[in-house]
Amino acid sequence: MANSNTQLQAVSEELVVGSFTQKHLDIIKSTIAKGTSNEQLQLFIQTCVRTGLDPFLNQIYCIVYNGKDGPVMSMQIAVEGIVALAKKHPQYKGFIASEVKEADEFEIDMVTGEPKHRIVSMNRGQTVGAYCVAYREGAPNIAVIITRDQVEHLLKGRNAQMWKDYFDDMIVKHAIKRAFKRQYGIEVSEDEFGTAGASAAAVQPYDRKDITPEPGPAEPVQTEPTAAEPTQTDKLRAEMKLKYKKLGITDKEAMAAHMQEFCKMKGDTPTDAELKAYLKIMEMQIQEKQAAEQQSVDTLPE
Repeated sequence: MANSNTQLQAVSEELVVGSFTQKHLDIIKSTIAKGTSNEQLQLFIQTCVRTGLDPFLNQIYCIVYNGKDGPVMSMQIAVEGIVALAKKHPQYKGFIASEVKEADEFEIDMVTGEPKHRIVSMNRGQTVGAYCVAYREGAPNIAVIITRDQVEHLLKGRNAQMWKDYFDDMIVKHAIKRAFKRQYGIEVSEDEFGTAGASAAAVQPYDRKDITPEPGPAEPVQTEPTAAEPTQTDKLRAEMKLKYKKLGITDKEAMAAHMQEFCKMKGDTPTDAELKAYLKIMEMQIQEKQAAEQQSVDTLPE
């Protein structure tokens, strides 16, 4: 019997995926990724291995909620995970970040990234914003300022309770995420690895087309006008409008704020692949909203 237990222990301590043993996987399955299917657990573990993020150090989370078509998994990278990724960069030089309150004296040079922040009273008043300066050896400092009005919509979003209970921490983390994205190119969408970010298939390959005309007689000129076919981008943006309506977002400013928060772009204009990833995030939010509404109906007294 003792020999059998020893053999089982040896199996559980043998590396299965990356640095994870079977024992690790069992713990993750019953705690951090509780409620995941075997396929969802495998995706989460592979994401952890690929990114080097450690769920046991609260660097990455796995959340399962009931969607319209069954359990839906969402993976979220914590600020601890973002900092851990940045520290692997050979030019990492640290950062500073803090909330700013009404009574504080604060100014910052956005070109040099040099803040001056003085707390002149313990009665600091309400939090009006936050900032983060991300440093990098041999590169300009990157400063990010987040004002309270920029995150007001998050007080009604998916993590509304967290924002209400820990507003100072959340707005500072928000500033850190944006600063690290700009300084180190770290993508920090809350659902990045839970949707398109988890698969290379989300990246649309460049389809090269030869536009060199073939020799021969000239083609006749088409004189009748034809209706322009909607592009892939047009279709994606039309779908976005429908999803905004389902989310109850009708104001243009709110739409822009939502897109800025959840559509992670590497350039000034989103690519089709980035819009597709954004649409998947919106769909998960719609499912969450519908589930919450259904739960509210179910709890009403008969």
